[in-house]
Amino acid sequence: MTRPRATPAARTENTQSTETAPGLTDTDRSTDGPHGLEDADQSATDGSAANQSATARSATVRSATDQSTQGPGDARPRTSHPAHHTAPTPSLAGLRHHLTTHLDPAARTWLDHALDEAAAHPGIHGPISVWELRLAEAGRRCGATHADAARVLILEAARAGTDALTRVYFQGTADERRAVLHALPHLVSGPGALPLVEDALRTNDTRLLSAAVGPYAARHLSAHAWRHAVLKCLFTGVPVDHVAGLPRRAAGDGELARMLGDYAAERTAAGRTVPEDLHRVLDLTESVTPAPVTDHPHGKES
Repeated sequence: MTRPRATPAARTENTQSTETAPGLTDTDRSTDGPHGLEDADQSATDGSAANQSATARSATVRSATDQSTQGPGDARPRTSHPAHHTAPTPSLAGLRHHLTTHLDPAARTWLDHALDEAAAHPGIHGPISVWELRLAEAGRRCGATHADAARVLILEAARAGTDALTRVYFQGTADERRAVLHALPHLVSGPGALPLVEDALRTNDTRLLSAAVGPYAARHLSAHAWRHAVLKCLFTGVPVDHVAGLPRRAAGDGELARMLGDYAAERTAAGRTVPEDLHRVLDLTESVTPAPVTDHPHGKES
């Protein structure tokens, strides 16, 4: 753990790899999930009119970008993009099973002890809690591959609420901040932790961005903020597969289609290539919004 800093967003400006620890591979991937989402500021234009408008914009974007990506005399039509096939977000029990089967005996013993400590002394105690020290040790004890999953389990065992997660996020290392973002859908049911997501989205740290656009953001980010998060992923090279709930939230979103068209036009005018992921998202904006599913038994992403 490190001392608090005044400007948390500025600490993660160095772009990192988008590779994900295997223990949290599914957590990082997009998922429609069983959660309905109602955005108060969602565009009022919907139905056939919105879809027709999005389709027209898509045709314009493709016409322009096809010219920039095809060679002379290459008149091959663009192919449609396959739908996203994403795995469900793993449960906390799934993370524990993964670590139990993949950690060596010494690491398993350390993790069991860390979880018991966190459960015995939950919440925030004094300048630093014992479980916060274990968060800092997780990378050394469990290895970088499994550290994210171990930290999420420690946060859950400590019953870390919004206040505790906020303290860990703003006082912790980039690895600890990423673990907090991964833990949000498991530990916070309401929008109270959105400032943490918003801070991460202001950075150019691609690993933080990948974690920030997970299931918690899919459920709680406003339509305006979510659209800009998608654009930020395209701008920084974070694969849109990491954007949780992308097919559901992008479906029929004419405003997102407009923003994508503007971004593509800017890059084309500057002689730069348009990310292939942009076309994938643009295709999704032309789809029909599916009916929300609201039968999740606990009302949380887990």
